Amino acid sequence: MRAWANLYPWDVDGDPAAADRVAGLGLTGVTLAAAYHAVRAVTPFHPQHRIVTRDAAVYYRADPSRWRAGRTGRRAGPVPQAARQRPARLRPAVARPAGSFERAAAALRSRGLAVTAWAVVTHNDRLGVTVPSAAVRNAFGDAYPWALCLASPAVRDYAACLAGEVAALPEADAVELEACGWYGVEHLSAHDKTAGAAAGAAAQWLLSVCFCAACQREYTAVGADPAWLASGVRAAMDAPGEAALPGEAADVLLSVRTALATRFQREVVAAARDAAPGKPVYLHVHPDPRATGANPGYEPAVLDETAGIVLSCWDPVTAAALVTRAAATAPQGTAVAASLLAVAGLGGDPATLPAQAAAVRTAGATELRLYHAGLASAGDLAAIRALCRGTSG
Repeated sequence: MRAWANLYPWDVDGDPAAADRVAGLGLTGVTLAAAYHAVRAVTPFHPQHRIVTRDAAVYYRADPSRWRAGRTGRRAGPVPQAARQRPARLRPAVARPAGSFERAAAALRSRGLAVTAWAVVTHNDRLGVTVPSAAVRNAFGDAYPWALCLASPAVRDYAACLAGEVAALPEADAVELEACGWYGVEHLSAHDKTAGAAAGAAAQWLLSVCFCAACQREYTAVGADPAWLASGVRAAMDAPGEAALPGEAADVLLSVRTALATRFQREVVAAARDAAPGKPVYLHVHPDPRATGANPGYEPAVLDETAGIVLSCWDPVTAAALVTRAAATAPQGTAVAASLLAVAGLGGDPATLPAQAAAVRTAGATELRLYHAGLASAGDLAAIRALCRGTSG
């Protein structure tokens, strides 16, 4: 069973021993961050630093002309009129010095490892602050600056441009798109004090439903009153017991949000495929259409345009059922990659990785993603190495 491990460019760039260390794990390849959200991360083996703090940025050498144009060459459809009229466009910050993705990828490929470019799309801690109209806004009027609203024409344009540029990177053998769909209330933040804000899956979803100007237009377009919908969400959140919306309102919100997510995912995947025909494109997803976050919901028809999906199987108790559910609706030939948490410091159980891998493989997984080789201790890396030796072939 082929296995990739996640890495950040700074895990490899500037560390002469990193590529050999990763290659020695027996992996098929690495999933290397090309565009990522803000993060504070440990680098246990790097000779120059131990803790890395980064704002949301891209780590390759971006093409300024591409971003001035606002979109990738060919596109899934015409740029919406609203996008053409916007004076400001969303543009990613470029990490300094630029090119750490290319340098890390070159070192890893020289050791025989395939490199998948990993891009986070609608989770961006900077752009939602820079352009508030692009951020998700809940039914109470609170903005989520870490979450870009996929109904926004500017966000659609940004996402397509980002996907196309990442896919075109010559150092990338494939592309993985994380948070390519709805992002919501879930978000770890500095000194986070939101525990209990959304108790249960229903409340989590309600507090993630967007009512920005673009979304309100979409609700109006299907004959629903956005104010009525927002009022219903607020009432459900404030009601005692489990949060629940009346059926009609819940149906409207789910159908509109699903349609918007489907449009968005198709546009972004199409931009990646247009920029690099034949290069595999994977989506990080969850089979529940209400799911938001790094692994958002999707319509199975979207998968006709992808090479595969990545599922977050970090909870061993639910992992097999998640894979079974997703694999059942995936088109024949779609790769189903199960992401396993391989770092004890993040709450994983590296010693049980072989059993976890066997369970998801039986359930229908065809590939593994191991999170995260750059954050792993020596003991975690030993467990990854043992897993890869046992699952090779």
